[in-house]
Amino acid sequence: MEQPIAMNTLSQILEKLRLKGKDNELKISDHGKMQSKSLGKIYKPEDLTIVKTYRFEGDSDPADNSVLYLVEDKDKNIGYILDAYGIYSDNDGPSFDDFLKKIPTENRDEQELFS
Repeated sequence: MEQPIAMNTLSQILEKLRLKGKDNELKISDHGKMQSKSLGKIYKPEDLTIVKTYRFEGDSDPADNSVLYLVEDKDKNIGYILDAYGIYSDNDGPSFDDFLKKIPTENRDEQELFS
């Protein structure tokens, strides 16, 4: 049986998503909703579920701190939302944080998500 490869870095997880065809990035739009350009969809918080969260902390540079949210929509499409911590965040204002707080959360196993 093939042993799973540990995914310890952001780039390893993003590459695994790409190889599985699940590299659909969602970004907050000017209208306060998440948008996936690759899927051509716009989402409200209730349209998504956070199924896995990864946090990365740089050893020496606080700018390396980021969080990756794997999300699933109601059609079972997997995508991701990427953000940096704190002042390094690309998302200005409270709309991004408010949106994330409204998304229901599950904690799925990596084997289930990447198989």
